[in-house]
Amino acid sequence: MKTPIHVERDGEHDGRDAHGGPTAYAYTGGKPFDPTLPCVVFIHGALHDHSVWTLLARFLAHHGHSVLAVDLPGHGRSDGPPLADVEALGAWVLDLMSAAGVDTAALVGHSMGSLIALEAAAQAPARCSRLVMVGTAWPMKVSESLLNTAREQPLSAMAMVNAFSHSTLAAKPSHPGPGVWLHGANLALMERTQARGAAHGNLFLHDFQVCDRYTGAPEAAQRVQAPAHLILGAKDQMTPPKAARQLADMLKAQVQTLPAGHALMTEAPEALLAAVRASLAG
Repeated sequence: MKTPIHVERDGEHDGRDAHGGPTAYAYTGGKPFDPTLPCVVFIHGALHDHSVWTLLARFLAHHGHSVLAVDLPGHGRSDGPPLADVEALGAWVLDLMSAAGVDTAALVGHSMGSLIALEAAAQAPARCSRLVMVGTAWPMKVSESLLNTAREQPLSAMAMVNAFSHSTLAAKPSHPGPGVWLHGANLALMERTQARGAAHGNLFLHDFQVCDRYTGAPEAAQRVQAPAHLILGAKDQMTPPKAARQLADMLKAQVQTLPAGHALMTEAPEALLAAVRASLAG
């Protein structure tokens, strides 16, 4: 069954649910979605939603691309339940593309989303024009102590992950705007996503278990046909650059390191945008 898609255009909504299944939500960068343009699909990481891609989505949508910055099932505005593993989420991304009328797209994923992008590119190699993995690693193992804290005290675990994700107290004035508290904004996003998904259980624990359990990267990498680009944070404590070496070798990927931690979208927004633009330009 194809996944119906719910698209946003400058705050207006165009819902389509002709297939009768759960509704997926995707942000289109403030432009009407045009499936005839070169498409970029953005896939967020654990306990995030489409909003982490706002700068990149808006820029590309206003510069010759169509954009789908998705909310994964059970996250943000997409219906649940959350899917059990990276393989199922990769298939979901392909269904979402089909529902939007997209044959091929560049897949850009952050952290957990990077593994989902890898799996989608492997499941349908001809449908992926470019694979961009941001803040990635494999294996993406999660410590047992963090999983236990996520299980028993999820708010404390979120605070831990939030601290590990940032390499500085404050980035220079930039996106999303001067004076924005990056630590506070990211923690608020995680808390909101957790609260919205509460009907389906502990979403924080679920997402980190999805990352921890994924073992399919070697087989997936063999099937990927698209050029691959890894964009890593030099100061990343969650997925340090050395943890991506095996993945880079398997994909024969270009590797680029930016001066940031795991939260590359907010700590190095212009540099990340430039890196993704260069990747899409081939």
